[in-house]
Amino acid sequence: MSTEAGLPADLPRLHRPDGKRPRPGIVHLGLGAFFRAHGAVYVSEAMEKSGGDWGIIGVSLVRPDQRDLLAPQDYVYTALELGPEGETPRVITAVDRVLVARDDPQAVLAAMSDPAIRIVTLTVTEKGYCHEPSTGRLNRQHPDIVHDLAHPDAPLSAVGYLVRALERRRNAGLRPFTVLCCDNLPENGKVVKGVVIELAGLIDPALADWISTEGAFPSTMVDRIVPATKPEDIERLAAMTGVLDLSPVMHEPFRQWVVEDHFVDGARPDLGAVGVQLVSDVTPFEHMKLRCLNGTHSSLAYLGYLAGHETISDTVADPSFARFCKRLWREEIVPGLEAPEGVSLSAYTDALFERYSNPAIRHRTWQIAMDGSQKLPQRILSTVAENLKAGRPFAGLALAVAAWMRYVGGEDETGNQIDVRDPLAARLKSLSDAANGADGKVAALLGATEIFPPALAGNEDFHATLAKAYAGLLEKGAARMVEEVGA
Repeated sequence: MSTEAGLPADLPRLHRPDGKRPRPGIVHLGLGAFFRAHGAVYVSEAMEKSGGDWGIIGVSLVRPDQRDLLAPQDYVYTALELGPEGETPRVITAVDRVLVARDDPQAVLAAMSDPAIRIVTLTVTEKGYCHEPSTGRLNRQHPDIVHDLAHPDAPLSAVGYLVRALERRRNAGLRPFTVLCCDNLPENGKVVKGVVIELAGLIDPALADWISTEGAFPSTMVDRIVPATKPEDIERLAAMTGVLDLSPVMHEPFRQWVVEDHFVDGARPDLGAVGVQLVSDVTPFEHMKLRCLNGTHSSLAYLGYLAGHETISDTVADPSFARFCKRLWREEIVPGLEAPEGVSLSAYTDALFERYSNPAIRHRTWQIAMDGSQKLPQRILSTVAENLKAGRPFAGLALAVAAWMRYVGGEDETGNQIDVRDPLAARLKSLSDAANGADGKVAALLGATEIFPPALAGNEDFHATLAKAYAGLLEKGAARMVEEVGA
């Protein structure tokens, strides 16, 4: 009777409105929901407004799911805006096709080596760069990097694909493509350039020199809340539009993309015409977003999850958590920031709180809590280190770190197991399980040097504050500790 639960069998499948695919100019590694709800929307709008061959070849590095869902609808999909007062669908046509790297690595390398491709964008999450978050350096022992050095024609990592494709372009006498990272990493262009050049140097020092001299790795700041799409979202959209889209993306109304305007030969879509902020220095915007949004998002995720809150909007609807979040901004985060020109940090955080409170955005605390080992250094620990140096308070952020430590122990406040999704999950649980008491568990986890820089891990004030917070979580629970610290 139905193709999907709740969907009529005769519902027509979404298709490309004019039947015309855009000519590709971009390859995107990691074609997940965020990029399809953010970067691809901007690129689609830029082509509509100013023309240019900037179609996107999407690459799924591991699984075929996205290709298999999008291919029957000719690679178009719906971006559904979830506003507090209603929902607005829009069909996005910028994706030309989707390749699956594990199925055909040669096809991916050939696409990236095509002279028509002038930009390679990435959203592979923080862990996808095979680097050590505490240093930013390439993790040369990472299994994917070890593999990529031994198998030049079949990389596994995004970094491996970048290096091998750039190697092919250099050997063919072509210009390099611009590498545009769209992940939440501080100085993301610099970090990605560093790991690419380090891997290239292990292969051929002359290749590393060419990439360093001729390539471009602009830094960016991206911002839009994109909750995971659920089956009921697909059913609701089908009822709204009368067509079946099995791979829509949900997003909030707000969006922001700040891009360092440094591209190989100046080749890029007309991003400025559709609201992208093209600047010479992304750093003030990046610090503001990583610390104000991502820092509080992670804090609310760990503490909110432990307190039994399913989503961010549920969490900040709790008055104690609302006070705690605003205290983090007011006393621990904003005092250490330099506002970008023309930006009021108080107005920015007020707007953030409104976004968090949007009941239409069901952004799960468990989803945000994923990959904490890769996120903590730039979202929270850098702020803590600066506050320690400057003599500013950090008790709220320390409570968030302690909540992460409790979370990776794998058991919540009611004794139920937590499904911890993190590349270091097994190691972190082992460290936690082998230690006794709040102080012992804190000391053990501070020993994870790939997360905690030695200077911070060895700071007695930080250690003592963390241990006190962890003990409070054990004795009183997250909700009570948030109430006390946020008061």
